[in-house]
Amino acid sequence: MSALDIIMILLRIAFGVLVPLSFVAVLVWMERRGAAYFQDRSGPNRCNIMGFRAGGLVQNLADAIKLVFKEDVVPGHIRHKFYFILAPMLVFITALLCFAVIPFADVLLVGGSSYIMQAIPTDIGILWFLAIVGFGVYGIILAGWSSHNKYGVLGGLRAAAQVISYEIPMGLALVSLLAVYGTVNLTEMAQYQGQLLFGFIPMWGVVLQPLGVIIFIVAAFAETNRTPFDLAEGESEIVAGFHVEYSSMKFALFFMGEYVAMFVSSALIVTLYFGSYQIPWLATDTLLAYARPVTVLLMIGLPVIGYFFGQWIKKNNSSHYRREHDPRIRETKVYIALLWSLVVLLEVICLGYLLFAAGGGADRILVALLQIGTFLLKTFLMCFVYVWVRWTLPRFRYDQLQKIGWEKLLPLSLLNIFITSAVIVAFG
Repeated sequence: MSALDIIMILLRIAFGVLVPLSFVAVLVWMERRGAAYFQDRSGPNRCNIMGFRAGGLVQNLADAIKLVFKEDVVPGHIRHKFYFILAPMLVFITALLCFAVIPFADVLLVGGSSYIMQAIPTDIGILWFLAIVGFGVYGIILAGWSSHNKYGVLGGLRAAAQVISYEIPMGLALVSLLAVYGTVNLTEMAQYQGQLLFGFIPMWGVVLQPLGVIIFIVAAFAETNRTPFDLAEGESEIVAGFHVEYSSMKFALFFMGEYVAMFVSSALIVTLYFGSYQIPWLATDTLLAYARPVTVLLMIGLPVIGYFFGQWIKKNNSSHYRREHDPRIRETKVYIALLWSLVVLLEVICLGYLLFAAGGGADRILVALLQIGTFLLKTFLMCFVYVWVRWTLPRFRYDQLQKIGWEKLLPLSLLNIFITSAVIVAFG
């Protein structure tokens, strides 16, 4: 094994671990700011370090410090302490492992070797996800059962009821999709979506499976215990449900596991239905053929994006009333300076690429970076949909979720399989 092989392995594993963990802070911030936006309030805007609030991100740091130093209480009435401690780890680790097989760029050819851009390169693809994701539910059930608390047990039972309501429609929605793609390999699915239908429509899963994407997204909301399907922790009825007895970092693991699962399910939805890392009408071969013009366009677009983003910062990082010595003015100036420093740095890198490195392996690395950025942007937008739905729809009762699963989603998923099979047989 060469040094390059070792470096690529470490980089892929680092991406598969650090990116979901980094997105926890981003998603907590998005949740709070999104909730504030939908409810017409300010959101977290007081916590700061020397006057710098980072748009509310500093509040995340304060909460993390609080949870780390909070007393870790294990109630005396708990008899199965091993399972009580295992449950949050199970929820968090399974959510993280699900991301390991999701491709974040096309196969990278460097130095005569090809590298599959997944943390764990494997051909089983979606089967890995289906095998691992179910263990997260066991973590919730174990937490409720081992707590020896009636509210916790109710939360665990609700999680069990949820499992039998959404996993069958989710699996059947995937059957239709697999019939279209003809593979379980997620990298091959992403490559398939780089083609064009009728020469101009991107062959994304949402175009080929318009009904299947609705079924899968609804099931994914239930999978991640997000509103309107957060039945296992319905605060208004069972005071946080399965994690009512947890505190400190064990509670934080449940909290982080939910947001990692939200990120991973968004990444999977993007991979299956929204083109994964594919840029519309710019497949990998096209990007490689036009790497220099794409870089020039990027150099033109970066200052434009920087200008509008800077204007957005100025608009949203200002007081709603007149204040003498407003600290936000100094804060905004620093953010704008950092933003334009980043733009200048990227411009220098792009110029250096055009002058000294264009062609060969540099083109492939550039294309891989563009595809990673595209994948993360799509995933970020899908995560916003999760937040959007949470603060728009009320929570369902667990019997209503079962009714949706068995009486609506199950017949629709079977109908979708029939229609998909008929189209494939008729048109090949």
